[in-house]
Amino acid sequence: MTDQNASGLSAGQSSKTTIVPVILSGGSGTRLWPMSRASFPKQLWPLLSAQSLLQETAVRAKTVTLSAPIVVCNEEHRFLIAEQLREAGIDSPKILLEPIGRNSAPAIAAAALIVAQTDPSAVLWLMAADAAITKPEALGEAMQAAVAGAEAGKVVTFGMKPTRPETGYGYIEVGATVPGVAGVCAVKAFREKPDAQQAEDFLKTGGYLWNSGMFVFRADTLIREMEEHAPDVIESVRAAVTARKSDLFFERLGSEEFRKVPDISIDYAVAERSHNVVVVPVDLGWSDVGSWDALWDISAKDGEGNVEVGDVLIEDCHNSYVRSEKYLTAVAGLDDVVVVTTDDAVLVTHRDRAQDVKKVVERLKAHKRPEAATHNRCYRPWGFYESLIQNDRFQVKRIVVQPGQKLSLQKHFHRAEHWVVVGGVALVTRDDDKVLVRENESIYLPQGCVHRMENPGKIPLTLIEVQTGAYLGEDDIVRLEDTYNRA
Repeated sequence: MTDQNASGLSAGQSSKTTIVPVILSGGSGTRLWPMSRASFPKQLWPLLSAQSLLQETAVRAKTVTLSAPIVVCNEEHRFLIAEQLREAGIDSPKILLEPIGRNSAPAIAAAALIVAQTDPSAVLWLMAADAAITKPEALGEAMQAAVAGAEAGKVVTFGMKPTRPETGYGYIEVGATVPGVAGVCAVKAFREKPDAQQAEDFLKTGGYLWNSGMFVFRADTLIREMEEHAPDVIESVRAAVTARKSDLFFERLGSEEFRKVPDISIDYAVAERSHNVVVVPVDLGWSDVGSWDALWDISAKDGEGNVEVGDVLIEDCHNSYVRSEKYLTAVAGLDDVVVVTTDDAVLVTHRDRAQDVKKVVERLKAHKRPEAATHNRCYRPWGFYESLIQNDRFQVKRIVVQPGQKLSLQKHFHRAEHWVVVGGVALVTRDDDKVLVRENESIYLPQGCVHRMENPGKIPLTLIEVQTGAYLGEDDIVRLEDTYNRA
């Protein structure tokens, strides 16, 4: 292996190659319910360490390249993602907002088109925000091979060495080594997710790798491939990129234009149609963390094969995953189970049936249960709130506002509010007055008054809000002014 700099690439490559990480953060991860939900999906949770999967991905990318990442996400998560990147020490990321989810191919095309405007020869390193790598030491050499393949004009994917007959992943059938590009092989075929017998055969036969969905390619190469194999996608995305607008520190793709883009993955749009795709076989300890069983598989275990996270007590259990986000969770006399408790839901399933969690979420959606998509704690760009008590005509919430942040100037038609400050200081606008409310003080906001809360201090503002009225829904908010450009 050649000498490497801190990025993991050889000195020759690092001096001439610009590598731009592109992180896709659009999934909802329903198979990791009740933690992962549409409002706060799995990539934003710290599932394997103190950092979220998104943060781990961004930090990993930072060790390979000095370029700021492009993160493609939806509008709902934009402030959460910006804050998590800031906490992880990621400087000046470009956060690209999709007005609607259109799968991976349009997201990748948008990133490639934007990068190509300044450097068509730049190499893009595409990865999902919600995958885990437990052997990062192998990444440097794999990236060397992938970058070499990309510079040779190839679309390079990473094929992960399988460790079990997994039916939840697609597979890559590996061909011969590509002449002149060490560590890179031809792709014979992409295989759909197999049944159990096929997966066993793939593992026994050899020559098959898990399809990680991680790609490396030059921006101009990807654009040419899409012009050939998915022209309708690239043209619609080009229009959305041209119409994009800046919003605070985000870039919004043109909404009307992007809604016309076909919904298609990069696998179907390019990888399975092109003869220019190659693969780097590698063992990174990769997982898409797509189910509780997969999370158990890559997590540190005790001597009985159990994974315990949070306030958990286990008695005579084996090979189980038990996690609590709030309450004491005790499990006794069970093997091969998953038990997950949050503040509003409990999941219990056999590990072998972990894929069925998605069916649970589908039933919750069919019954219009809010737990299918939202958590009790709801994050906002200014902080968060959570419901403590709710009844027909009143609701009690805890609200936390970060230093220097403020809520929108707003009013309600159907409810009044009483705010009690229990930590920090609140500067409250109430119609024409501005009132400083300190700890252990309160203020009443009658129905229909124009009001705003802000935190002028240096510590988080915490207050208890008591709402009373005939209707307490979150849609009873008329925003008159908003720092964060929300509707």
